[in-house]
Amino acid sequence: MTIEKIVIIGGGPAGISIAIQLKRYGIEAILLEKEEIGGLLRNANLIENYLGFPKGISGLELTKLFKKQLEHNKVKFYFEEVLEVDYKNNIFIIKTNKRILKSNILIIASGTKPHKLAENVRKNIFYEIHKLSNITNKKIVIIGAGDVAFDYALNLSKKNDIIILNRGEKVKCIPLLWERASKSEKIIYYENREVKEIQFYNDELILICSNLKNEYKIIAKYLIIAIGREPQVDFLSENIKKNIEILENSKLLYMIGDVKNDIYRQIAISIGDGIKVAMELGIRNRHG
Repeated sequence: MTIEKIVIIGGGPAGISIAIQLKRYGIEAILLEKEEIGGLLRNANLIENYLGFPKGISGLELTKLFKKQLEHNKVKFYFEEVLEVDYKNNIFIIKTNKRILKSNILIIASGTKPHKLAENVRKNIFYEIHKLSNITNKKIVIIGAGDVAFDYALNLSKKNDIIILNRGEKVKCIPLLWERASKSEKIIYYENREVKEIQFYNDELILICSNLKNEYKIIAKYLIIAIGREPQVDFLSENIKKNIEILENSKLLYMIGDVKNDIYRQIAISIGDGIKVAMELGIRNRHG
């Protein structure tokens, strides 16, 4: 089996940027993405703090540009889900849903996974919204009070009616998102609202909610859960988790982007991570 020099797990901004920059150094890398290029970027309503777009740009539009840049630079990317990664005999072994790869260096740009309200796979409960981009005239409930919840609400409210439920009193999103949501006639916000039970009737959801004093029902078509995220590293073996600091210090494994940046999940930061690591690898390669 051929041993690849570098394998990148994740096709979001961090994975894309490192793959392109490595290519500029003449280093071929294999980029693996389980779904679609762009990662969480596909959900973003309007990106206004990424330089070069004075009026902002939607996540979907920016994703298209990133994908074109990958293709223009002839980066090898494959739609494969990474199931397990281990490190044996000085080689990373990457098992996907299609094959087994080996590499000398591993870049983990796998981003985050959502905190789940319940393990429910019903088709009308979502943790991201890119699959709902074409729906119209529906009532949608969003649970959450942070940037993600309000950004999702602004995105979906262009064609639908939105209810945001905050189980606390404090709004955690940035002031700009709160201001825009407050001005929208299509968005209703409630604080101190907790979903106690989710029922299903025909093709709709019945949410049993409480507001500190009373219980009541909300009927909606879709439920979006946006109550936080955590690093997506389920595929790492216990061996790697136990030795991750050693592998990172040895410059064999790199964590870049949202997978390591905690609350600092921004496109520019992720891209900066990717470029920096690519430069480090490129300089090291050039000097042998």
